[in-house]
Amino acid sequence: MNWIILIIAGLFEVAFAFCLGKAKEATGTATCWWYGGFALTLTLSMLLLIKATQNIPIGTAYAVWTGTGAAGTILTGILVFKDPADFWRIFFLATLVVSIAGLNVVSKH
Repeated sequence: MNWIILIIAGLFEVAFAFCLGKAKEATGTATCWWYGGFALTLTLSMLLLIKATQNIPIGTAYAVWTGTGAAGTILTGILVFKDPADFWRIFFLATLVVSIAGLNVVSKH
């Protein structure tokens, strides 16, 4: 269950990065709403990370949290914000995903 909580925390990290990207594009009161979404998702991400680290080693949990957030944010950037999706970017994204899965496998206890 702690691993699921950790992955959800990483997904909230993706959400707060998404909100920052949308806030950058927004104008007027919409900017405030996106920053509010950022604050909410940031808080939820941190609370879930805290909960997960009660049973998962901090080094592993932090690496998986940031890796999940980074991978999800890269995909969000490509799919939503039209960031480049060249070979090397996808290659290193794939190595990141494999590394996250590897940490999960070797850290089971």
